[in-house]
Amino acid sequence: MAACGSADIRLLASSTLRWYRSSDKAERGFCSRCGSNLFWRAAPGSETFVAAGTLDPPTGLRLSKHIFVGSKSDFYDLTDGLPQEQEG
Repeated sequence: MAACGSADIRLLASSTLRWYRSSDKAERGFCSRCGSNLFWRAAPGSETFVAAGTLDPPTGLRLSKHIFVGSKSDFYDLTDGLPQEQEG
């Protein structure tokens, strides 16, 4: 997921985008045609988190840290020198 200001998001098309209030603290944006999870945002909140794999390259994104490494599988080797958090 990549965080950005909600006001900064520009979509080329949004006719199939639907928002679902998944809890009292968050809502999720998804494609109503295929069901893909695309976004989530705190409710209320000013940031939207975008599923980075849904973006067309070049994205310009760079990893800043690894999260939940305390529960990663043993076949993952994280050797890039980025900070590692045991939890989120």
